[in-house]
Amino acid sequence: MFAGLLGYDVPDFPGATWISPVLGTFLFFWGGWPFLSGGVAEARAKQPGMMLLIAMAITVAFVASWATQLGLGGLDLDFWWELALLVVIMLLGHWIEMRALGAASGALDALAALLPDTADRVTSSSAATASSTASPARTATDTAAASGVSTPAGSATGSTAPTAPAPTGDTEPVPVADLVVGDVVLVRSGARVPADGTIVDGSAAMDESMITGESRTVSRSSGDRVVAGTVATDGTLRVRVEAVGDETALAGIQRLVAEAQASSSRAQALADRAAALLFWFAAGAGVITFVVWLLIGDVDQAITRTVTVLVIACPHALGLAIPLVIAISTERAAKAGVLVKDRLALERMRLVDTVLFDKTGTLTKGEPAVTDVTTASSGSRASSGPLSREQALRLAGAVERDSEHPLARAIVRAAAADRAGAEEARVEISDFRTLTGRGVEGTVDGARVAVGGPGLLRDGAHEVPDEIADATRSWSADGATVLYLLRDGVVEAAFALRDEVRPESAEAVRRLHDAGVRVAMITGDARPVAEAVGRELGIDEVFAEVRPDQKDGRVAELQVRGRRVAMVGDGVNDAPALARADVGIAIGAGTDVAVESAGVILASNDPRAVLSVISLSRVGYRKMIQNLVWGAGYNVLSVPLAAGVLAGVGFVLSPAAGAVLMSLSTVIVALNAQLLRRWKPAV
Repeated sequence: MFAGLLGYDVPDFPGATWISPVLGTFLFFWGGWPFLSGGVAEARAKQPGMMLLIAMAITVAFVASWATQLGLGGLDLDFWWELALLVVIMLLGHWIEMRALGAASGALDALAALLPDTADRVTSSSAATASSTASPARTATDTAAASGVSTPAGSATGSTAPTAPAPTGDTEPVPVADLVVGDVVLVRSGARVPADGTIVDGSAAMDESMITGESRTVSRSSGDRVVAGTVATDGTLRVRVEAVGDETALAGIQRLVAEAQASSSRAQALADRAAALLFWFAAGAGVITFVVWLLIGDVDQAITRTVTVLVIACPHALGLAIPLVIAISTERAAKAGVLVKDRLALERMRLVDTVLFDKTGTLTKGEPAVTDVTTASSGSRASSGPLSREQALRLAGAVERDSEHPLARAIVRAAAADRAGAEEARVEISDFRTLTGRGVEGTVDGARVAVGGPGLLRDGAHEVPDEIADATRSWSADGATVLYLLRDGVVEAAFALRDEVRPESAEAVRRLHDAGVRVAMITGDARPVAEAVGRELGIDEVFAEVRPDQKDGRVAELQVRGRRVAMVGDGVNDAPALARADVGIAIGAGTDVAVESAGVILASNDPRAVLSVISLSRVGYRKMIQNLVWGAGYNVLSVPLAAGVLAGVGFVLSPAAGAVLMSLSTVIVALNAQLLRRWKPAV
């Protein structure tokens, strides 16, 4: 055919007629194997789809071509070129599709990586002594937290629990897998807890955000329980192991992720649903063609026309229509900072009517910031008078300058951003010391300055001036952490610290509302904290004080109400909910496990990027439908012609002409998919 079109002669030499059969056979068995095996699987499952349709077409072409080659049945059907073109085009579409699907889930591995490889096990019997003498009393901070009262942590918290004598025994490094219940392990500052257990000696501010989602560190001391994977930020602990392996809280989260992933609905791909219809269309057309030509009395034409119909009816364009749209959609999304791991996540996003945001690190920055400052009307020194805002920040920043606690860093940042920042850098501080579990203090400009939380006030029975008490009462009601500044034992200022809301969050919520999408928020934070953020942003529904094992339950609750939920989160505690949601969207700056549990990843921390996902999903779906129309249109036109409906007027579609139409329809859907490149992200 091409020789005739281009005006050249095909070389003829001994064995030339076997080139096409040999290469065609190789293509059929090697290139066609994914479709042959997939077709068998679909037939066994009684769910005919794209694979069975392709397998049927290439098998018919292969058998008919070999029958012609060997002179069997009087057939004159050479389908080697059509067979080769069909296999290559469908493999291309299959490869593109697999690339879009190829992100393997590593969520469980990422969870396991939260545990250290080794632990420092205390070898001396002094560990047991420490355990027996440790008091099980709870800290004042824990008591307040249990009642819903927000209190600061770490360098700004108070502790009333007595401290047991420190064990003096040696330690030995052992694999975490070798730990048994009853072992005592040493957890140094900045290290992760290797197993669930109870503190028998020491105190520290614990970063539990990867488990609870709580943005603030929590003070833990003798008698308190700690969870594997959490971090001791500013102290050394000895922990008696009470749970190892599958019994730890972290292992429980691993099970939740696995169960949620297994239970997530995976709707059949749009192209497969269309292919199932086309399978019955092609099979029916083939049967009708054979019967009609047999009734006419032309057996040769019955066989020829039937084989031609079955080969041409294969949805070549349809095989590329969806994968091409997905490939281009994911490429455009990536340029907009949206990474698509699951092809079906993008398709489902157009149907989402509720977006559930995790608060910490998603709608907020995940770190404390000074939001309010108040000072007393009279100072501790008659000569200096009351402190101004700038002076209060200057003194607090100077004292907290050498502390690594998150709240201390927030104070230092606020002092640096204020006009007092330059002065603070020149302030000399002496006699600095840490008040474990209460705060810090030092001598500044000849005055003894201390910064701490309510525990610091209780320790010295300090009175809080009325104007400061009134301000801090409203701050605490809104869930803020309150730190106090004392100069020479007198409370002269207070600071409110909150997890700062991202400036883009309010716009994201507003634009989602404009798009007809309901917005909800979920967090492990105390209800006053959550409701304050909800009011500020205009959130429709707030889930507060939600434990890690409850988050995916809240997603399921929304789904039971008939909602299609997209969950947006960034922490380990969000992983089960991300897997459970109709669409899981992870903030790329979050933990690996959150990223691995999601179908869509936002490379930036901007929550407005969720709008881009919705927009791209809707545009991409329209392109899928258009391409399906083109792909099906080829079949609607070519199959009747191949069957010979116009044979009475002398027109019959040849297999070669059908192959040209096949290529043309493929080009059309490819060009239409390219139009997706004009899509612009929402941000």
